[in-house]
Order: sequence, then structure tokens, then C-alpha cells
Amino acid sequence: MAAVTFDRITCQYPGAERPSVTDLDLDIADGEFLVLVGPSGCGKSTTLRMLAGLEDITDGKILIGDRDVTDVPSRDRDIAMVFQNYALYPHMTVADNMGFALKIANVNAEERRRRVEDAAKILDLTQFLDRKPKALSGGQRQRVAMGRAIVRSPQVFLMDEPLSNLDAKLRVQTRTQIAALTRRLGVTTVYVTHDQVEAMTMGDRVAVLKDGVLMQVDTPRNLYDHPNSEFVAGFIGSPAMNLFRATVHHRQVKLGSLTLDLSPAQQEVLTTDEVTVGIRPEDMATAQEGTGLPIVAEVVEELGADAYVYGYLAPVTAANTVVRVDPSAQVAEADPDAKDDGASPVVVRTDGRTPLRVGSTVWVAPNTEHIHFFDAATGHRLPQ
Repeated sequence: MAAVTFDRITCQYPGAERPSVTDLDLDIADGEFLVLVGPSGCGKSTTLRMLAGLEDITDGKILIGDRDVTDVPSRDRDIAMVFQNYALYPHMTVADNMGFALKIANVNAEERRRRVEDAAKILDLTQFLDRKPKALSGGQRQRVAMGRAIVRSPQVFLMDEPLSNLDAKLRVQTRTQIAALTRRLGVTTVYVTHDQVEAMTMGDRVAVLKDGVLMQVDTPRNLYDHPNSEFVAGFIGSPAMNLFRATVHHRQVKLGSLTLDLSPAQQEVLTTDEVTVGIRPEDMATAQEGTGLPIVAEVVEELGADAYVYGYLAPVTAANTVVRVDPSAQVAEADPDAKDDGASPVVVRTDGRTPLRVGSTVWVAPNTEHIHFFDAATGHRLPQ
């Protein structure tokens, strides 16, 4: 086991207009489970492959422990990688697949069998050791791939979207198993995924990348509560944070019937007269008509205890009214001609047992303690 250091790493493929990864500076502690997450093409898999020795580094260096492995061949880095497609040998049994790397390393048969059986107990695979991969389910094959990594007792585990081929229910089950297993083993783990729910539930820390640049690395809780940019705010969280563009007048922002005050410190760092206001779907609650934000419901997803309302922020009059209000229900019928091309899309979490009607308008009030402000020009978070 060892720490991992990316020291200003850059990777640019020949003929590419820009680097796939740019000046990545990242320290991963010994035994830490770090998740690399971001949209497709952000450089997360390239980062993992550079650590594995499968991609050439244009600039910078990589350390595993105190050892510079920048130019060390992949086979000599003491890492084990779990791939998206399992990469199992179909003609070998589970036991042979798990012990193959040890066989190549000339580990004697008795020791190989002992390590394989130990790993099989950890992964609940003992009864499958004599089967071949075709006789296993997708989740069982993924555990075999994990077992092949475990028997090597590497310094670092590398996992490249290992759950992407599993169905939704099995993904949830397997991700908890992987997180629990790696913490039990205490092995430094770097895990790549495009699924930010996986990232938030599995990682000790999460590194968010965009266009090859590290945007923020922090604990899942801090990423959720204190995103340092508009991009991270919109990427972390499911559903994503609602982002509204608004104009600042004398340190005040008008949003629906709300008037939000910026602090002197926030006003001082603004580079423009516009801000982006961020409010998470779960930080809004239904309110009295004329209070808060009027949301026109276009789609309602019922999930049982909760429902998600997808719609847009409706225009309001000077008296904070919306067309055809039904005060008793605190819901108004929406004017179909009221929406314009610049209307802000909104997601609101509501009580699933009393879902809204599609086409209705509901007033919601945000929790003012959890409103986020970002500079509209730079995308940077404004100070508290």
C-alpha cells in the first residue's frame, strides 16, 4: 500500500488540438478511496491509464509512495486494474482466472491456491471456483475480476468504470460491496466513473474533472454543500442543482418574489453585474401563493415517497401573481403562452403521495441557508 502523487501531469495525444489532461496536481493518501468523475471526454480514464502506465505522459511525473514511476513499465508498478469489460479468460475456471497473474509471476501452486481461496472467501466466490465465466452472472464475473486484483496484494487498485455493464439494481449492490471491500483491505484505490451518484456514495474524496482540468477535489459532503464553481454545482447532485441567471442591483438580486441580498464580500469580488443563483431541488418547499418562485410543471416523476417536478420558472406580475390562481390548492393553472425561450428550467422535489398535475403552477420557497451564488462571468463561487 502506498500514496499516489500526480505532480503537474499533462497528456496530449499526437495531433490533438489540446491536452486530454492539463497540469493535474493531485495527492492521494495511503489507503484512500479516490473517485475521478466528470462528463465524457473530461480526461478521467486517461488519468487512470497514465497511472497504470498505459498512456505516455507529456509532462510532469507520477509517484507511487516515494518511487517515481513515470517511466516505469506497467508490469513493474505494483498496481492491479479492474476493467469495465471484466477481461476474463473464457476457457479458464474462476480459480485459474484469479490466479493467472500469480502463475505468470512464478508463484508456486500451493501459494497460488491459498491466495485464491482467501480472496474467494472475501468475495463469496468459493462455490464458483471450478466454474467458467460463461456460467456466471455479470455481478459474479465482476467479483472474479476483483478477486484477480486482490490476490496480487498490489500497492494500488485501479478501477475503470467497473459497474457500467451491470443492471441498475446490481450496480447499487455491487458498489457497496466494492466500497466495503477496499476499506477492509486498506488498499489505495483510484476509481473512475461518469456516474456522480457512484462517486458520492463510494469515495472518501471525489475529484471532478472538466476538459482535462481538475475543477475541485474534496469530500462528497463538501462538494455537495460548497461547490467552488458553477460547473461543479451543476454536476454534483441528482437531480442537478437549479441554476438561475439574475442581475444585481445595489447588492440585491430579484428572483420570482424573492429579494436576495449579497454580502459586501460577495459584491466586492463580482466581475460583472450578473450572478448565477444555485438552489438544489431538495432545498425548495411548497409555499403560499405569491411567495417564493412560481414553477410551471411540465413533467412529474413519481418515485413513491418523493416526486420530482420538472418545469420552468414562470413570469410574475408586479403583484407577484400568476395566471388563474387557485388559492385553496396553492396551485395555479399555467398559461401555455407564458413560457418564453429564455425561461429557466427547474427541478423541485415534492411529496410523492400528493403529486402535482402536469400543467399546473406551484409556488416554492427555497431554504435561504442553502442558496449558492456564482459569478456569472467566471463561474466561480462567491464567498459566504
